[in-house]
Amino acid sequence: MPLSPLSRRRLLATTAAAFAASAGLAPFKALAAEAPTRQAALATMKRATTFMVEKVAYQGGYVWSYLPDFSRRWGEMEAYPTMIWVQPPGTATMGHLFLDAYHATGDEYYYEAAKQVASALIKIQHPAGGWNYLGDLAGEPSIRKWYDTIGKNGWRLEEFQHYYGNATFDDAGTAESSQFLLRLYVEKKDPAFKPALDKAIQFVLDSQYPVGGWPQRFPLKDEFHHHGRPDYTGYITFNDDVAGENIEFLLMVWQALGDPRVLPAVKKAMDCFVACQQPLPQAGWGLQHKVSDLKPSGARTYEPEAFATHTTAANITACMGFYELTGDPKYLARLGEALDWLETTRLPVEHQKGRQFPTFVEISTNKPLFVHRTGSNVVNGRYYVDGNPENTVAHYSSFRGVNIPALRKRLETLKATPPDVASKASPLKGGRQALPKYYTLKDVSVSDLNVGAVKGDATAGAPDKAAGLIAALNEAGWWPTELKATSNPYIGDGSPTPAPGDFSRTHVGDASDTSPYVTDKPKIGISTGSYIENMVTLLKYVGAA
Repeated sequence: MPLSPLSRRRLLATTAAAFAASAGLAPFKALAAEAPTRQAALATMKRATTFMVEKVAYQGGYVWSYLPDFSRRWGEMEAYPTMIWVQPPGTATMGHLFLDAYHATGDEYYYEAAKQVASALIKIQHPAGGWNYLGDLAGEPSIRKWYDTIGKNGWRLEEFQHYYGNATFDDAGTAESSQFLLRLYVEKKDPAFKPALDKAIQFVLDSQYPVGGWPQRFPLKDEFHHHGRPDYTGYITFNDDVAGENIEFLLMVWQALGDPRVLPAVKKAMDCFVACQQPLPQAGWGLQHKVSDLKPSGARTYEPEAFATHTTAANITACMGFYELTGDPKYLARLGEALDWLETTRLPVEHQKGRQFPTFVEISTNKPLFVHRTGSNVVNGRYYVDGNPENTVAHYSSFRGVNIPALRKRLETLKATPPDVASKASPLKGGRQALPKYYTLKDVSVSDLNVGAVKGDATAGAPDKAAGLIAALNEAGWWPTELKATSNPYIGDGSPTPAPGDFSRTHVGDASDTSPYVTDKPKIGISTGSYIENMVTLLKYVGAA
């Protein structure tokens, strides 16, 4: 089972078109005249990195985007100057990039930059060992103030509307930070990073349920009953690849450190996928499952208690990977049932909206469910679900594309492959081995709401792209990027009376809504995602592979 990409962010999947970058590589091609020297590429990388490390970073940490004068900055929401973001492509993603640059160049400056990232992450590591979406180096009062102002008023970002004071597995922040600390420790065995790494490993082990799954947040809380709904953060979570990311990290720990504790945890985690698959005739999975009876559960108010077609497809893919890890046919046994069930959820052509399947399917009836909203802000607005495919919310798609023929083809191929052949390359079949040299050079999300994703394609390090990037770096040392995503500054809590207008399909509500949205007047600014994307292109050009 190959290592999965560093992050698969929800917003990238659901709003990629809206937040597509306009300052990507295409405009740079026109600037190219001839193939640049390797030294020119290295010098550009160093200048850009020096700016990020010495001008942009706050105590070694990063958010997603900045105005050039640093008067405003954003992660998934607007951030205080003392904040750093953990969600990719945040602080840990930058650490991975610095390690990759160190491996490609041998320049100790990049290793020192990675150490600064680790120091920042350690400062905001939860005592239990994980990480929240973000951290505030000004301390607890400052982050509580942020949650009670900016966070609380992000209408569509319900995960930021309550401060739990614990850590989360959502959006790969804890997993990516843990993976980065592991890579950094393995690099030179610096004992300064071992205690934080040990805490991260223990956090993943301690938070795992006996059945093998993980909650979304830990240590467990039961505090935020939004609109009267249960607090979903303690449910077994498949959404955003929580289980997959934790399995990946534990496998990395096994490969790099040979820690025997992780092997039973990996097996329990894989078995949880089997345990949570529902019986016929609806042989699928939900975003999350209740610990008590393993039935699908609801989550945010626009995530009803239902089956999820995209999660089912992802779990089918994961179980096929588990067969390649173990050679155990139990992971394939009921996947045909899941695929057959997915076929029954296909929407009529007139309802497909460019995608063939509904995101959510009602338990028992098998009817499609569609998400809508009314109102204008957190205070007066609400989400609701019905059977009407029209006028659904734009920030969370009610429609999904699932390539059932491709999944069936792979399943049949695996069924015909003997267990020992299928699992011959599995890290579970061997002992300790080196971790991959590079992490940001494969497909990786760098979506900071302004750019999309780095693709591991063969042309990424082409001379014309490298020449364009060298020419495009400005005098200050950063790549100008249109910040298409912005947000309303916090002006106070929303009014209980809806503002005039229709906000049913917008990314932002009235002026009190602090959620990010696409502006028709983007400003030029500094993008962490653009920096990572452009550095990857130059790394490939100078010979990283």
